[in-house]
This record gives sequence, structure tokens and C-alpha cells, in this order.
Amino acid sequence: MDSTKAKNLLSRLKSLFLETDSCLIAHYYTEGTIQDLAEASGGFVGDSLEMARFGRDCDASNLIVAGVRFMGETAKILSPNKRVFMPTLEATCSLDLACPIIEFSEFCDQHPDHTVVVYANTSAAVKARADWVVTSSIAVEVIEHLVSQGQKIIWAPDKHLGRYIEKCTGAEMLIWDGACIVHEEFKAAGVRDMQAVYQDAAVLAHPESPASVLAIADFVGSTTQIITAAKTMTNRQFIVATDFGIFHKLNRILPEKEFIVAPTAGNDATCRSCASCPWMRMNSLETLEMLLVKLAGRVASRDSNHEIEVNEIVSERAMLPLQRMLNFAARNAISVKGKA
Repeated sequence: MDSTKAKNLLSRLKSLFLETDSCLIAHYYTEGTIQDLAEASGGFVGDSLEMARFGRDCDASNLIVAGVRFMGETAKILSPNKRVFMPTLEATCSLDLACPIIEFSEFCDQHPDHTVVVYANTSAAVKARADWVVTSSIAVEVIEHLVSQGQKIIWAPDKHLGRYIEKCTGAEMLIWDGACIVHEEFKAAGVRDMQAVYQDAAVLAHPESPASVLAIADFVGSTTQIITAAKTMTNRQFIVATDFGIFHKLNRILPEKEFIVAPTAGNDATCRSCASCPWMRMNSLETLEMLLVKLAGRVASRDSNHEIEVNEIVSERAMLPLQRMLNFAARNAISVKGKA
């Protein structure tokens, strides 16, 4: 798309937000044009929970979520009286897919003496089955708290994040076998090769990455924590092991620093993602315009390909473990910003 067409499209989209009383909330992993549009139109860019909280607190009656489906569901749970839409409901998440509610519920039933803690990257139904929902930045503190009370833990769905939590806390958890297709592809061998080229670069890694990558990282944290680390660390170069979408924010706020995507390398690499979530890439200005045109009533506005619906009972049950996390964070003055 040439610059004139792009400028006209952005102008139309801003007008449609006003016409439909809509607010765009986008994840760090979406493409840069989506992130810029969200901020330019009075919306928000952040992690999934902060997206949902911004949507809850804003005045718009319609929330447009640019991300993946569990993010739209979380927004709906926190804003049951608002309508929540996505450019496409086909945008899902490998962690969500890896933890189907029937199988997970059966697994939990086999261990009734365990407290169920699930990552935010799960469906509303899985959240409703849980005792706690956590983001990557608060998971360690929550598990430490539960272990101090003598509770046994089921963790789902990301096995790499689960093992990282075990290492940090000393807890022994029953860990569900799920993984992010983006983060699982980062290879320690490739990172070491990159370090040989960029010898002064610090390695920033999301804890959904394999343990071998985390072991050589200079900093491990959530999306928001990675951005903060890049701001505060004195290094001029960084090798970053998380979705490439975050580079848009990093390059914009820290133009004086250089960010290098961590490679997927080694004999066993398959590069299913190449540091780019295929479902996040399904969000585009074009699909966003199609949604807003429908919402404006120029075609049928009720469209199952766009609107997020969460069963009322499921929503109420899922709100309980979400609120438990928020209350815990408030009591302990902990930020809940995470990838998730």
C-alpha cells in the first residue's frame, strides 16, 4: 500500500472509531501500524491483561481487540456490559490450543488436592476451571505465596514458563505440556552464535523460551519487563528472544539502541514461526476496516466472525481467579503486566 492510500485508510479508521464509539486496544506483538493507530486514536498498546483493564476503564461502548482470541475473551470478562470485537476470531494462540478444557478439566479432577494455576494465555473456560490466573510477571510471586501455605500446584499451559517458575521458587508442580510456537523455537546454540558476533549485546528473553535459552539470558521477563530492562540497562545492543512485534515499541522509544532478533538455530530447528506469531499477523488495517464498516451499520453489524461472546456463567467463574490475582497484586504492590 502506497503512502497516500495508507494515510487515507488511517483517516477513515479514526473517523470510524468515533462514529461507532469504539476504542482500539492492541498487543505489543501486532504489527507496528496497528500499534501506532491504537495510540493515535486514543486507544492503548500493552500486554493482554493491561489491554483488558484499559478497555474496562475507558468510556467507549465498543472495544476492538487487536491480538489473539484469549485476549478478546479476557477483555469481555472484565467488561461484560461492553461489546468486544476482533478483526478476526480466527486469530488464536498455540498455548490456548494446547490446553483444551475437557482434557484439562479431567486432568485437574485426577488431582483434587491441588490448587490450579493457569497462565493468562488460556481460554475463558480454562480460566473458569482455575483457582488462580496469572501473568508471567506475577507468576513467581503467586507460586511462592501458595507454596508457603503448603499448597500443591497444577500449572498450565506453558511448560517452559512452568519450569522457570519451579527454578525460581523451588516448587514442584504438575506441569501441563504446552508451549508457544514462537518462543519454543529460540535455540541456545543460535543465541551463542549471535553473541559471538555482537559481543557487547545483552540477551533479553521471555520465560516462555526453553530453559537452555533462559540460562544464557542477561534478563528474563515479560513483554513489559523486557521493555523496561532495555530502557534501564546500559548496553547499546540487545539480542531479544520474544515475538518480533515488540521491536516496533523498542525501536521507537530507544532509537539510540540496537535490537537483534534472537535466531532459531541448531540442528533441530524447524522455524515454524521465525519469531513472529502467525495469528498476531492476522490483524491488519484492512481487516480492521472491514470490522468497523460492519459495526457502523453499513452492512450487518452482528457478525460471528468478529464479536467475542463469553457464556455468562463461564465469565463469572473466570472472573474469580482473575480478581484473586488482581487483589494479590494490589496487596503486595506488584505489577501484573506480563506477556500475556
